[in-house]
Amino acid sequence: MLVCPLDYRYGREEMKSVFSKENKTDKLLKAEAALSRAHAELGNVPEEAADTITEHATTDIVDWEEVERVEKEETKHDIMALVKVLGEHCGDAEKYIHLGATSNDIIDTGMALQLKEALDILKEDLEDLNQTLCERAQEHKDTVMIGRTHAQHAVPMTFGLKMAVYASEIQRHIERLEEAKDRVLVGKMSGAVGTGAAFGDDAEEIQRLVMDDLGLNVDKATGQIVGRDRYAELVSLAANISASLQKFSTEVRNLQRPEIMEAAEAFETEKQVGSSTMAHKKNPILAENIGGLAKTLRGFVTPTYQNNILWHERDLTNSSSERITVAHVLVLLDDILNKSERLFRNLEVFPENMMKNINMSDGLVMAESVMIHLTEKGLSRQEAHEIMREASMEARAEEKPLMDKMLEKDDVMEVTSEEELETVFDPEEYIGRSKEIVDEITG
Repeated sequence: MLVCPLDYRYGREEMKSVFSKENKTDKLLKAEAALSRAHAELGNVPEEAADTITEHATTDIVDWEEVERVEKEETKHDIMALVKVLGEHCGDAEKYIHLGATSNDIIDTGMALQLKEALDILKEDLEDLNQTLCERAQEHKDTVMIGRTHAQHAVPMTFGLKMAVYASEIQRHIERLEEAKDRVLVGKMSGAVGTGAAFGDDAEEIQRLVMDDLGLNVDKATGQIVGRDRYAELVSLAANISASLQKFSTEVRNLQRPEIMEAAEAFETEKQVGSSTMAHKKNPILAENIGGLAKTLRGFVTPTYQNNILWHERDLTNSSSERITVAHVLVLLDDILNKSERLFRNLEVFPENMMKNINMSDGLVMAESVMIHLTEKGLSRQEAHEIMREASMEARAEEKPLMDKMLEKDDVMEVTSEEELETVFDPEEYIGRSKEIVDEITG
């Protein structure tokens, strides 16, 4: 019986496989094998025994289903079940498995290996989305549209600039992900409560050898588990990225409103159904799906922070929670990153509607442009602002173009001309550094 939608509706197989039972078992076995090799290098374990453990510490030999059966029917303990099943394949080398370790040495180190794979996938996702946004920014760096603040018309900008702003945000997330790796991809091999006592004088060296072997950083000071502030940082980053993606997808939904219709999610007109009853509908379902999954992802932030609040050197209140939170967060993030890339790669853009929406204001959106022009002609900024405020209110009330109101004002026409005003009222002449910013971000 399938209950979780990640099993049958959401998430990509590549990321879900990272958190599969088989891959988790594989990573736990890799941690056990690396521990045996470290002992062997220091002379604590015969090299032949370490070789035997390493040879058999694979999911080709150790079946995760058998491990689960042993846990359920015999040990009632996941790592002891793993050690027991592995040991059954290792002959005399069995007595050297898990030597000096505590369960979370294996669990947390194994999780770090899973996270290493997951972060590689997420980095590729982010880079793909950044590439698509940069391409769309260059494609539309000359496409003039109206900028909006408070959901009202503000001043002209370009659609390319909007895409560059999004790309810049994704680029920051790529930097954050790289910066987080040093703190997140860490394991421990320091035994019960983190003292390393069971490893004797070799404790520090064993931990170093294991983590070097596995390509992980060392959590130098721990209780019995890796500090969960590290997981909190990762999930917080995922939540931050998800908020960006929801913001981007919400903008698509708004721009797709029929009364705006400046951009729209792609729709397969030959076969896609928009509504079971309203046959004309073309709904932004991908953008809405991104938003829905993004807010679900962020719901895991609170339990992740609470998982850092444990009694003394550890308890188990984090364990059951983390089996759900970490995997779900990263599977959802991978999913919505891929959907976001597809959304913007296939996004339909309507420049003619963008210009139509600018023109519907009858020049009101060029009030700032005119104000700046008047200051260049010698008026104070405050005087020019008041002239434009009054003229804009009058033009709106009289339903007249703002240009006409300007031509009626003697104090304005004393310092400028109709020809100059025509240039000042051209939205394509008032996009500032939009094109240069696009080049800077996409270059």
